[in-house]
Amino acid sequence: MIRLESLTKAYASPQGTVAAVDRVSLEVREGETCVLLGPSGCGKTTTLRMINRLVVPTSGKIFIAGRDTEAVDPVELRRGIGYVIQQIGLFPNMTVAENIGVVPRLLGWPQTRRRERAAELLALLALPPAQFADRYPNELSGGQAQRIGVARALAVDPPLLLMDEPTASLDPERREELGELLQGLLRQQRTLVVSTHDEEFARAFATRVVRLRDGVVET
Repeated sequence: MIRLESLTKAYASPQGTVAAVDRVSLEVREGETCVLLGPSGCGKTTTLRMINRLVVPTSGKIFIAGRDTEAVDPVELRRGIGYVIQQIGLFPNMTVAENIGVVPRLLGWPQTRRRERAAELLALLALPPAQFADRYPNELSGGQAQRIGVARALAVDPPLLLMDEPTASLDPERREELGELLQGLLRQQRTLVVSTHDEEFARAFATRVVRLRDGVVET
């Protein structure tokens, strides 16, 4: 499903060139949940952002479903990848249903279909649509907002889902709930790549753990 070949991202600094990610090579099979595990600053987020081309690699290649992502229009590429960012990033001026429907709206889905898809995903995530569809982000708890972020990433049913530090702002109970949600997504044979520094959480649901330190895969 995903293949990274000698992926590198270097930045200039007062001390010289620094590699945030240094020649990372790995494969993630279809239906696998691969966790990038490591401390802050180890290159996890940069790796995710290079997969969906929010960050352009300095060198190396990324292949998704056999396609070189460098040869694919970035907007087209991202529409096929669900991305749950660390800060959740819901639009404060949009309702929950409107947030979930952002990408479907860009793809030209009619309002009725967008509303139905939002209701379907809210029900899947144990958030009753009648109670949550018309709320605004400031009316949600942290755990609820995290679930809406997941719903938005799943709106057009992408085969690949990226999640950046999904447990960062959650208490232990909410982390357990999120783990159960991810297990459910795994049963749908969806491919997930998740970054986290939480080893306990990683081992609870990952089918594969890749350790990163200073931008390098630990062996």
